[in-house]
Amino acid sequence: MAGVSAGESTRVDCHVKVLNDRTVEYARRAGIDVLVYAPHFKRLSEIRERAAAYSTDSVQVIPAREVFTGSWQDRKHVLAIGLEDPVPDFITLEGAMTAFDRQDAAVLVPHPEFLTVSLTKRDIREYRDVIDAIEIFNPKHLPRHNRRARTVASKFDLAPFTSSYAHLPRSVGVSYVEFDRSIESEAELVEAFRSNERRRVVYDNGLKRWGTTASELGHLVYENTWEKIDRLLLSGTEPTHPDHIFYDGKFDDVAVY
Repeated sequence: MAGVSAGESTRVDCHVKVLNDRTVEYARRAGIDVLVYAPHFKRLSEIRERAAAYSTDSVQVIPAREVFTGSWQDRKHVLAIGLEDPVPDFITLEGAMTAFDRQDAAVLVPHPEFLTVSLTKRDIREYRDVIDAIEIFNPKHLPRHNRRARTVASKFDLAPFTSSYAHLPRSVGVSYVEFDRSIESEAELVEAFRSNERRRVVYDNGLKRWGTTASELGHLVYENTWEKIDRLLLSGTEPTHPDHIFYDGKFDDVAVY
């Protein structure tokens, strides 16, 4: 792992879903220097624009994509930082990993082995050389889920990370990664992950953490019931669907729908 000058460090909340003035203010209060913004079903260009609009002198917002690979019934989430070209949802895991690798993106595994929305140990073994880090603590999870995630990271000797996985502004900063270096750009964050820079994984396991878990799980119920019904039945083709005209058929060979 790389060394750094004494006193240099950067706190990164590695995955948030919500971005507004309150999000940035909660990040500032928590001492977060960098937020990684990766909302569902938003195109990379839109994410970039919003990240730039909400970056401040004290909190930098870096755009990312959490790509939904596979089908609704068996979707595997993968977080990519440093993409230049758009990658849609609902493509095969192989197709997504190939696209990430081609762009030299940092590839992170959120909530491994969790329900039907995560990479399994078999997936991680297959793409071990592409993956840069595994999430070992997610405040939305129960202790057994986080213990399992730590075991998976250890088994494959992959670097750890954590995030608030915030869908609500007040969750931001409840857990973060502190890198022992300054990070002032998207490229530097990608480098920190890809070169396995020295870091501390920091999280609050007290009352604040359990309050975050309760409120975020309540939001999850909404997200996976009424909001999903709206998306499936009312919204039509998602802007990140591989069949959308925006992608010009480039992912037809790996699309699952």
